[in-house]
Amino acid sequence: MSSRSVDQRAGYARWLAARQCTDCWRADHQADAASTAEWLAAKRADEQAAAADWATQFDMPPLEGPEKILGWGERTRHQLVTRAYAALVTEGTWDGADWAQLEEQVRLLTRAGWWVDQREAEGTDLPELLEAADDRDRPTENPFR
Repeated sequence: MSSRSVDQRAGYARWLAARQCTDCWRADHQADAASTAEWLAAKRADEQAAAADWATQFDMPPLEGPEKILGWGERTRHQLVTRAYAALVTEGTWDGADWAQLEEQVRLLTRAGWWVDQREAEGTDLPELLEAADDRDRPTENPFR
């Protein structure tokens, strides 16, 4: 308070009284950060389980790339292909044959980094994105792996 002029001390004291002390503020925010991290870890685990179940159900090959992004790539692939199915088949005009052809193209893209790079893409953009992928994203052309 000594750094404040006499005419500013009363207002500053009222303002301080409505605030937490520095130690209390840090403790509250650290607890929030811990609960947020816990929530995020649980959410990622649920997304990873859903992506693994989806990959098994639709016979998707495992992704390749650095270990630290494989899970992210699997989750992103699942989310993007699911969005594409909803936009193109459920809400759009595609039939089963159109989708089966697109699904085969999805199976050929096994580079996790490619899927992570497309994480912000709209589902309707997937066919164009698959066409634009290059040979390093498709290590094999064999649809039977």
